[in-house]
Amino acid sequence: MIDLRSDTVTKPTEKMREAMFAAEVGDDVFGEDPTINKLQERVASILGKEAALYVPSGTMSNQIAINLLTEPGDEVYCDAGAHIFNYEGGAPAFLSGVQIRPIQGQRGVFTVDQLEALIQADNSHFARSALVNIENTSNRGGGTVWPLAEVRRISELAHEKGMKVHLDGARIWNAVAASGTPEKDWAQYADTVSVCFSKGLGAPVGSALVGSQELISKAHRVRKKLGGGMRQAGIVAAGALYGLENHRERMVEDHRRAKWLAQELATIPGFDIDLEHVDTNIIIVDLSERAIEAEQFAVRALEKGLLVTLAGRYKVRFVTHLQISDNDIEEAVAIVKELYGG
Repeated sequence: MIDLRSDTVTKPTEKMREAMFAAEVGDDVFGEDPTINKLQERVASILGKEAALYVPSGTMSNQIAINLLTEPGDEVYCDAGAHIFNYEGGAPAFLSGVQIRPIQGQRGVFTVDQLEALIQADNSHFARSALVNIENTSNRGGGTVWPLAEVRRISELAHEKGMKVHLDGARIWNAVAASGTPEKDWAQYADTVSVCFSKGLGAPVGSALVGSQELISKAHRVRKKLGGGMRQAGIVAAGALYGLENHRERMVEDHRRAKWLAQELATIPGFDIDLEHVDTNIIIVDLSERAIEAEQFAVRALEKGLLVTLAGRYKVRFVTHLQISDNDIEEAVAIVKELYGG
């Protein structure tokens, strides 16, 4: 099988497994796991923040941030395709009692003008405008890298209005690899940042929430309430630490393969791909011109040994990652061309 469903399907490399096997561990709920402590210190340093908290998932990391930065009844702004709005089970409402105000951006990116037009007046009739969420890179946007200047402008407006900013950086490592802009440069404009270790970095488990020492101290309590306190989790944190130190620079290979795959698929009649904006490792293919339903495409591809995900009724998503080779790309292209011509 050639698995292009997501960069979450990666399995630990042999060297990563060795690091996990040899990890020194302790009880993290007591703050005594040395590997987790090292990971938290390292990721905070990379992002230029005071502290970090290791958590089981990106959803938990995002939801802890929302809980910390809002009050029940508040309003949270994000792109209409944002992960916190589409893929976290309604958690902002369920866990923090806030409502989401989606913004219809372009490829997952909205502008400061769009945000400003929606910010509520200070009036008891309206929900309080409390938090802006930026997802970089944008998953549903097709791996889009945000313009740093727009992130700065949005942050400045939000803070001027008394709002907070959360950066959902699940794929921030891809944004850095694609743009050359360091993690600190993105993170400086956010009060909290969520980063994921189990996507492009190839670790089996985990994310981290990064921010000020005060916020991360409070995050410990929220993590506990959500059942996210772990014990000798240094075993899995060692995989995250290995990926952090060894797999960030190699992401340019994932991006190269994604562009190559996109260019090949775009030669097939009726396969619409925005080639100019294949920024990172995600490709969205629009099949509406040929009325090929995504579910039908996925079933036929699976029969030939190719796994993809659905991104809409007529849209299919391909994601390159750590364990996809040049040969896999060649085979994937051959399978799709066999099925649909080109």
